Amino acid sequence: MTGSPKGAARSIDEILGEARARLRRLGPVEARAAVASGAVLVDIRSQAQRAAQGVVPGALHVERNVLEWRFDPRSPARLPQASYHLRVIVMCVEGYTSSLAAALLQDLGVAGATDLAGGFRAWQRAGLPVVPGPVVPAPVVGPGSVAPGSVVPRPVVVPGPVVPAPVVGPGSVAPGSVVPG
Repeated sequence: MTGSPKGAARSIDEILGEARARLRRLGPVEARAAVASGAVLVDIRSQAQRAAQGVVPGALHVERNVLEWRFDPRSPARLPQASYHLRVIVMCVEGYTSSLAAALLQDLGVAGATDLAGGFRAWQRAGLPVVPGPVVPAPVVGPGSVAPGSVVPRPVVVPGPVVPAPVVGPGSVAPGSVVPG
């Protein structure tokens, strides 16, 4: 424990430092060599991040919120690869979340868990293979609705009555404005 008495609140920097002190973090070139020797590169970025940033060919995508259940050899939700002897290299965007996740996998007994220092961005900067990410279809929420986070092309016509706006002066209301009724 660094700096906080037992049971006291710790900062995320303290927690991250403790996690990283337990890991033998790999750079992108080392990680690629480890994968060639049988390690599993696990991409914990969200589907949206992968779609926007691209993916590492051959990486196993397991979102962060289910990682421990997929790699705990005793979990009924484990992946077929889950083993206490598996060498796992966790990758996030920049290498922060992956350090915390790898330390938690070690807590589960997966002794060979570590992370990619610098994350996906370091992999990309090293010029290692990246391919376009999967296309993420926008969820359909209901008729006339737009899902949060969706990119909506302009112009957007909102269903409802169009109420003419009072003219206050030149340029006060843009032509085609829709005023809620």
